[in-house]
Amino acid sequence: MPLRLPDELQYIHNSFLPQKSTDNRLDGKICLITGATSGIGLATAKMFAQKGAELLLLCRNEEKAEKLKNDLKEKYGVSAALFLADFNRLEDVKHAAELILSKYPHINILINNAGVFNKHRIITPDGNEQVFQVVHLASFLLTHLLSGALETGSPSRVIMVNSEAHRFGGLNLNDLGWARRPYIGLRAYGAAKIAQILTSLKMADQWKDKEVTVNLMHPGAVRTNIGMNNNFLYRLYSKYFLQWFLKDVNISANAIYYLAASPELENVTGVYYNLTNKEKPASYVIDQARMNEVWAISKSLTKKGEINA
Repeated sequence: MPLRLPDELQYIHNSFLPQKSTDNRLDGKICLITGATSGIGLATAKMFAQKGAELLLLCRNEEKAEKLKNDLKEKYGVSAALFLADFNRLEDVKHAAELILSKYPHINILINNAGVFNKHRIITPDGNEQVFQVVHLASFLLTHLLSGALETGSPSRVIMVNSEAHRFGGLNLNDLGWARRPYIGLRAYGAAKIAQILTSLKMADQWKDKEVTVNLMHPGAVRTNIGMNNNFLYRLYSKYFLQWFLKDVNISANAIYYLAASPELENVTGVYYNLTNKEKPASYVIDQARMNEVWAISKSLTKKGEINA
């Protein structure tokens, strides 16, 4: 009998499994991608453009967004729609959502990909720890604001680009801002990803009868620019050491495309994937009481009510 790793280490085995793919196209499907100007988001936007999707790109950097728009038009004949928002400001998210809804009353696919990783604690203008806000609160708020359009566009899919970093823990609901404990980058990142898992599973349950699916995925250990906002030494370490051990970002784009387009997943919701393979999140993460508490806190910090309420 082959040796099986404990559940907590099964993700290591899963990382080496063959990956699934689909030839199904997305012609005419309206797809919104956040964080599309670099890394996983950029590779995903290009792949979706090749497969016929109508792209809405929610980006922070206008110059990079315009360049991407021109590239997609030149290479794939796709006229992507650009929307700007800095996820450090939740008002930006609200404003962008309003503009999107004014032009697109239905959305078929939402990919929450935008993220940030910090070595040092940063507080946003909204008063939240930056990683928690950009990774979790902004995607929570955006998904809420677009809920009506997702329901109108059903069957529709929401994909949260999460991370195995949730296994680092770090979520302390009494100290979300890391004011009373030493700031550790990996654990702050893990905290945001745990919150995203918990609220996404609750969204999936709320939408289960409305043909809107919500799934999460770890995008694999791939080369991206995340973390390159940190100090010079970290950038050197990432560029000249860490990057050599990472894989091509198109692996992630292929996995996201499979989750967004495969007919096999039409009614699959509330599932965590390691790329394209189902996986259990860390066992200590999934707790109903904690889920409800994180949900309430997320609502309060974004000043929004119940999803679909």
